[in-house]
Amino acid sequence: MKSEYSTEAAIKAAAAIRRRADSQQPKIGIILGSGLGGLSKSIGDAVRIPFREIPGFPEPTVAGHEGAVIVGSLGGREVVALSGRFHMYEGHPAALAAFPVRVFHALGAQELFVSNAAGGISSKLAVGDLMMISDHLNLMGTNPLVGVEQKEEIRFPDMTDAYSPRLRWLLRTAAEKLGITLREGVYAGLLGPSYETPSEVKMLRLLGADAVGMSTVPEVIVARALGMLVAGVSCITNAAAGVTGSALSHAEVLETTNRVSAAFESLVTEFLARSTAPQLSAIR
Repeated sequence: MKSEYSTEAAIKAAAAIRRRADSQQPKIGIILGSGLGGLSKSIGDAVRIPFREIPGFPEPTVAGHEGAVIVGSLGGREVVALSGRFHMYEGHPAALAAFPVRVFHALGAQELFVSNAAGGISSKLAVGDLMMISDHLNLMGTNPLVGVEQKEEIRFPDMTDAYSPRLRWLLRTAAEKLGITLREGVYAGLLGPSYETPSEVKMLRLLGADAVGMSTVPEVIVARALGMLVAGVSCITNAAAGVTGSALSHAEVLETTNRVSAAFESLVTEFLARSTAPQLSAIR
């Protein structure tokens, strides 16, 4: 791993954030995917820090990604949120794609909530559905932990429960309270930036994938190596190639996330409010 994405680099970036938000002690990090950044407007007492003011953070290049770190409170919890993310298809190494998670951890976060826009593969998923991620397939061709072992990380992290059973249970109960239909499935992470071919989608279906996207997996791997508990939700923004025969576009992705943003924001807020319950601490 290159030194610019090391634990020391993460501590330096975290220090820059603390200088702007020194009264906040976030215990959970949130990563907002394409078109889902509207949740950041609900964060109270928010301090917004553009990526350009944080060491090691490049400017975002993808539409629907604001490019800011927001520190504040949501659902009764202190949070640090990434409005926008770094994708490997932009030319970034996997270590940089996951670097914000190291920064969250350096700030004191013990949990991570990831979100993304994804194409639906399973016939059980419809455009506009929210899918809780139960597991993932790393088909990006690399791993963010490759290289020198970093301080505080597990060299060979166990990925059996990459997505915490406790946090998944909390998401289900939050969705039930709100009357939101929450699907569940396996997310396949591919490099991109091209969408998959119909034959590739058939392959992914055979491998057990329910949805496919171009992010998230590196972040989750590093979070687990650092001992963080993870929960994740995909917004199904389109049917994957070959499922309906329709052409795919990023504009469709943004249109769909805008349409379901209210349900997504309510779900995350309720999830955070429930995650403070002390009686759940024994369930990982």
